Amino acid sequence: MHRVTVDDAGGDPIAPGALLPTARDSDDGRMRNLVEWGVIIAIAIAFAFIVRGFAFQTFYIPSESMVPRLETDDRVLVNKLTYDLRDPARGDVVVFRTPPGSHITGMDDLVKRIVGMPGDTIEGRDGRIYINDKLLKEPYLDAGVQSKTFGPTQVPANSYFMLGDNRQFSNDSTVWGPANRNLFVGPVFVTIWPLDRIDVPGWVWVIPIAAGIGGLGYLVLRKRRPATA
Repeated sequence: MHRVTVDDAGGDPIAPGALLPTARDSDDGRMRNLVEWGVIIAIAIAFAFIVRGFAFQTFYIPSESMVPRLETDDRVLVNKLTYDLRDPARGDVVVFRTPPGSHITGMDDLVKRIVGMPGDTIEGRDGRIYINDKLLKEPYLDAGVQSKTFGPTQVPANSYFMLGDNRQFSNDSTVWGPANRNLFVGPVFVTIWPLDRIDVPGWVWVIPIAAGIGGLGYLVLRKRRPATA
């Protein structure tokens, strides 16, 4: 007759010849778990540095030239890959390197909004902006904002006319002319500081949600993985 024994705790029957886990086995299991988590954390940290270096970069806003879109002391995240995938568009808020000849000192980078596109003739008249002699609608500006007055300016190829939203207090293309696309770092797409001004596009939340679902799925499948003798 086939004999089955039961463990001392009154649990499941144990077949003859079955190997019971020892304290050493438990210690080895915990060590493997620690090593696995250590590797995962190391990979996550390395990935974060790679993403920061090649895809995203944080910037500090030192002036009021983009109020109310960006306030002084805001921290923003810039996507450095966007313009590798598409052309800059009118209305984009862009961080770019300070143009040569701008006579701006102490600032390596500026942030302004694209208002004039390559080939446009742009003019500031009666407090408004005209593109190719047509009034430009600018819904992103506060009501009552008056643009500077400047004569018709044709925007060269591969260049953009950059204006601050706080028009009367912005050192921009009305002073130093259009900025070449080669100076662009990328568009601002997230305000990350201070906390009460965090502005995250809806699609960004897909990333942590997907990561959470993936992590949960991994843990569930890992627990269900059959043990081997």
